[in-house]
Amino acid sequence: MQTCLYTGDVAGLARSHPYTHAVSNEAFRYLDLRATPGLIRTSLEDFVPWSGYDAVEQFYLLLEGLNGPDSTLETNDCAFSAPEDDPEAPLERQFMCSGRVMVLFRHLPRNTSASDWGTFTNALHVALSRTDPHFELGVIGTALVPVQFSDLPPAAREGHQLMVSFWAWGRTERVCMENLARLMTNLAGALREVDGR
Repeated sequence: MQTCLYTGDVAGLARSHPYTHAVSNEAFRYLDLRATPGLIRTSLEDFVPWSGYDAVEQFYLLLEGLNGPDSTLETNDCAFSAPEDDPEAPLERQFMCSGRVMVLFRHLPRNTSASDWGTFTNALHVALSRTDPHFELGVIGTALVPVQFSDLPPAAREGHQLMVSFWAWGRTERVCMENLARLMTNLAGALREVDGR
């Protein structure tokens, strides 16, 4: 599985945790998926229209695992951009979809430790590099995004969460989504492997 360090601008993604609503749209609100896991399959507005594809089912399973009772992690945001046709792209990459999921440690003070995030991120990249090594039509990128953890004492609120970005390609919309399903399966397995580090 191909991975990279995401080098795009993440400043606009900085926020508090938990947050009340997204700056871009007040209708987009924080959902505590640990407390209400049933919302995973009904409330993620970017994914619901595409729920007929196995890729979205695999994403839901990933979120259920990360927010489930056996995980040391949780999520607080995600996004998906549906497959778009680029007739200028090589045929095998004519359609591309992308998205992200934000991951944080449930034990909030760990999110303020640069060394904990470094260890976790490196372990995730290693786990992904061993997974599905010949898969070339999907990439996972990571970046640390600043967060203010409002449930921590004021002097200890500054920390990070991990933005896991993903991109998948295919010669048709269907193939693009099949490659996204493969990527999600790989990502879920790698996150299970490194959970608890």
